[in-house]
Amino acid sequence: MAGNNAKLFVIAAPSGAGKTTLVKALVARNPGLRFSISYTTRQQRRTEVDGVDYFFVDLDEFERFKAKGELLEFAQVFDNYYATSRSQVEKHLNEGRNVILEIDWQGARQVRQSMPECVTIFILPPSLEELERRLRDRRTDSPAVIERRLRDAQSDMSHWDEFDYIIINDALERAVVDLENVLHGTGHSCARSNVALRRVISRIIG
Repeated sequence: MAGNNAKLFVIAAPSGAGKTTLVKALVARNPGLRFSISYTTRQQRRTEVDGVDYFFVDLDEFERFKAKGELLEFAQVFDNYYATSRSQVEKHLNEGRNVILEIDWQGARQVRQSMPECVTIFILPPSLEELERRLRDRRTDSPAVIERRLRDAQSDMSHWDEFDYIIINDALERAVVDLENVLHGTGHSCARSNVALRRVISRIIG
């Protein structure tokens, strides 16, 4: 890792928790942050821009990156692969820039092994009912896919205790402030060890 104070912040969440919206708001308010753009083999959505939202690659290209050791982490999610460029992250850190990495819990576990000094953050919805409402309001998936996402989301949420900080995305503005506090080293109320927070989490995940 860089020989300066730059940090890698790894943010994960179940599908529908609002992670992408949160991260975009955070980066907009903190222009010095660098967002690590992931590779993915999934199809590009109409609203997405290659090189901005993701780098869209085919399976052969993905396998080449993997063979060369270019992937800091990778995971298979919903039959597609997602991965992080090791060189992209290291370049930003070496320039003294804090880096935000938006991945899933599996990827976060791999990054923690490669870069144990990283700071990990897990985003939770305020309730399972709200999570379902957000997934349905997207209107991008069939009912069957939504049911699968809900099942997978509940499984993902069981890994919250592996993360340094947990942020409950109830109100966007408050959640962004919580994220900024973690980045500035003052996010004690969101720390995994916070007893009051752990009680709230136990009510959310049941």
